[in-house]
Amino acid sequence: MHRFGKFVFFAAIALLLLPGLRAFAATGAPDQEEKAKVMRQLDEAAKNFRSTSADFEFDSVETNPIFTKEVQKGTIYYERKGTTFKMAGHIREVDGKPVPKIYVYSGGVFKLYEKLIDQVTTLSKVSNYQSYMMLGFGASGAEIEQKWTVAYLGAETMDGVKTAKLELVPKDPTVRKNLAKVTLWIDPERDVSVKQLFDEGDGQYRVCVYFNIKVNQPLPADAFTFKTDSKTQYVSQ
Repeated sequence: MHRFGKFVFFAAIALLLLPGLRAFAATGAPDQEEKAKVMRQLDEAAKNFRSTSADFEFDSVETNPIFTKEVQKGTIYYERKGTTFKMAGHIREVDGKPVPKIYVYSGGVFKLYEKLIDQVTTLSKVSNYQSYMMLGFGASGAEIEQKWTVAYLGAETMDGVKTAKLELVPKDPTVRKNLAKVTLWIDPERDVSVKQLFDEGDGQYRVCVYFNIKVNQPLPADAFTFKTDSKTQYVSQ
């Protein structure tokens, strides 16, 4: 959950010389216009957003004190109905080995089912993180700007998809202690992320890449569930 709950950001460059300020004025206005355009696109796309499924690869990296990397692969699901939001990740493998896990967020509660140890861990005090879980999947521009300071970094095409590259810094100082900044490569027409970079500070970051993205298509019946048995152990935190 420590990794799940963290996010990332960049620092702004201060231009003190007059020529630099003039250059900023020349380029800053178009960037602000483009950012406003992207935010409006996200507002419109969010109105029609119902669900998303996508395959993913999550690369979690630590560089301090030594370099370590963990690669998780699986499928993720998002569903939004009005103010009701659910998400789930079905992890198939970790570092190339079968390690089935399912995490589900629904109704302000986060549950992690680890099949190999047959255990369900429940975290009940995570509703404040819902806006961060929605990030890049169904959140409107207004919702993003409510929680984040947003900078537009330009347009990039990834896997044939034209994306807007956004840098987000959390406005909540408590969140900033753990989540320095986030960089999104988002398709504003569909309101889905193609790539996310979460900078957690202290040499830790996570790169999330999404592919085979399907928007507003029926989700599997078991997207937000998992099967337990009489031997399953339950832990609450």
